[in-house]
Amino acid sequence: MAFRNLQEFVAELERRGELKRIPAPVDPHLEIAEIADRVMKSGGPALLFERVAGSSMPLVINLFGTKRRMEMALGVNDLNEIGRRIGELLEMPAPSGFLEKLSLLPKLAEMAQFPPKVVSKAPCQEVVVRENPSLSLLPILRCWPKDAGKFITLGATITRNKATGKRNVGLYRHQLFGDREVGLHWQAHKDGRAHWRGYAAGEKMPVAIALGGEPASMYAASAPLPEGIDEYLFAGFLRKEPVELVKGVTVDLEVPAQAEIVIEGTVQVGELREEGPFGDHTGYYSLPEPYPTLQVTAITHRKNPLYPTTIVGVPPMEDVWLGKTTERVFLPIIRKMVPEIVDMNFPAEGIFNNAVIVSIRKSFPGQARKVAHALWGLGQLTFTKVILLVDERVDVHNLSEVAWLSFMNIDPKRDCFFVEGPVDTLNHASPEWNFGSKMGVDATRKLPEEGHPRPWPDPIAMTPDVKEKVTRRWSEYGL
Repeated sequence: MAFRNLQEFVAELERRGELKRIPAPVDPHLEIAEIADRVMKSGGPALLFERVAGSSMPLVINLFGTKRRMEMALGVNDLNEIGRRIGELLEMPAPSGFLEKLSLLPKLAEMAQFPPKVVSKAPCQEVVVRENPSLSLLPILRCWPKDAGKFITLGATITRNKATGKRNVGLYRHQLFGDREVGLHWQAHKDGRAHWRGYAAGEKMPVAIALGGEPASMYAASAPLPEGIDEYLFAGFLRKEPVELVKGVTVDLEVPAQAEIVIEGTVQVGELREEGPFGDHTGYYSLPEPYPTLQVTAITHRKNPLYPTTIVGVPPMEDVWLGKTTERVFLPIIRKMVPEIVDMNFPAEGIFNNAVIVSIRKSFPGQARKVAHALWGLGQLTFTKVILLVDERVDVHNLSEVAWLSFMNIDPKRDCFFVEGPVDTLNHASPEWNFGSKMGVDATRKLPEEGHPRPWPDPIAMTPDVKEKVTRRWSEYGL
């Protein structure tokens, strides 16, 4: 059964020993970040800080910091279960007769339950502050010493396309400029930025920032969905129950009814303000750039809200597991478009946009290059700086095996190839903002047509019968 809200999820984490309460007083200025960094890197529990200086709200962090907690958040025993569900939908045949149509009804009925449901009353609006709303009531963190200030780091930013009316929900950071002002760090390639560009200079664009809600909705805000696919519809699919939404009190947007806190406001289009630096998920500070500012018009929240947050920095951090979930959830969709792909691994050290390891079923010359170019044409995979391609028998999640086989299999001059194009805004290595080079590495077994006339050797492996015999007799050896 899906968790109804963040507080249900937190209670279950605590019941299962996945959450630690911290009753000692702590400072949101750097101290909490240092504590959380140590716990995240050791694979430790979620942390609930009960006494945060300057605020009466408890703060929860590292909610999604392990594979197990991500599985709990999405109500599965294995993240691959979600991929299998998506794969089944992708493989649904077009029914040719009445009986076939009947056989598909259960699956179609399941899908029909997913659209979000608008309600008239909601827990996120138990307390409504319209007169002089102040962000000072939130225990917002300053994460790293050279950060420009305090940052909201786990807020789902809700915008609407002015032309089409379609909603987008994105996980962006928000720098606190004052009690009623926050920066909106939506990068050039993000849907929120595209919505902003659809307004004329001087117009006011409505925006809402939701903190908390159903764990599936919190994850969905981070998912790289194609433009026009509603994140709350996707969250409903994940949790197998509709997401409840409620109309904002000062903006014409729908917000998650089960959120802990909602910040509403408007952006004066055309006005920009320098935002950053910020200690980012690359492990480096992202440099100051101009971004829009949200003028807060209302803050709504539960009567006793939790403030959810995270920190990013030198990997591995909590966000690794949000990325790993995306890797598993979207693999069937990528396979559907590039069918020779067997598996993929976005290693934590690659920060998702910097490197991906891909295993393929190779059947013709140049196929590895074909796959690399196909991936560079798919959504946010276009930002991937290095694509390493290996044969299907390679376990892409065993980095030792990948390194051994890759270092053995490549001839650098022949097997490394380069393209230029869009890169992630946070890629500080490219000489231009948002534009740079990318590299493919073909570490597959080479065919004669690929410039390798010599015989290709077989890898060393013991025969199955001897392996079975030794396994059976292992206790006899006294080892």
